[in-house]
Amino acid sequence: MLVTLEGIDGSGKTTIISALQEVYSDAIYTLEPTDSWYGDAVQKSIKTATADPLAELFLYMADHVYHLQTTVIPALTDGKLVISDRYIDSRYAYQSASLDGILKDPLSYIEQIHQPWTILPDLTLYFDLPPELGAKRSGSTNKFEQVSFLKKVHDSYEQVISKHPDRFVRIDATLPPEDMAQLAIKNISNLL
Repeated sequence: MLVTLEGIDGSGKTTIISALQEVYSDAIYTLEPTDSWYGDAVQKSIKTATADPLAELFLYMADHVYHLQTTVIPALTDGKLVISDRYIDSRYAYQSASLDGILKDPLSYIEQIHQPWTILPDLTLYFDLPPELGAKRSGSTNKFEQVSFLKKVHDSYEQVISKHPDRFVRIDATLPPEDMAQLAIKNISNLL
């Protein structure tokens, strides 16, 4: 099974991963961007305010391919539970927000180019947080953590959820972390 944690910056995904590791200690925990050189290129683009959004999309895609080939597919083949902090829906939401005004329908474009080769999650836990609070929590340290951008990302996530409602579970990210963790654990247990 593939479970992904999604939400805007500051929504508490990394905190929840720690709680999940206590319950699902045999799971494979992973994240995007990865710690590979592909992920390093993504991180560099995040820190570069003038990075081309379309080129960034393809950097993220390259990192996703690496992630699939080296971690996700081998673990799923071995029958493992894979829990990923960010995955394809982050790309749908963040890159479609970045490409807004550059492409006619960026979300559909991104979904179409991924569709033939990616693996969709069995369950996506979406940690829903107001963009203003996300920017405050994350510190607004890069271009993707600004309130105006996070509003676009939040809207993009809503579009993605409306297209794939069966695999998303919305969790209120304004709840205390222990309550969020319990909801995440309950939903993963229901899946298993």
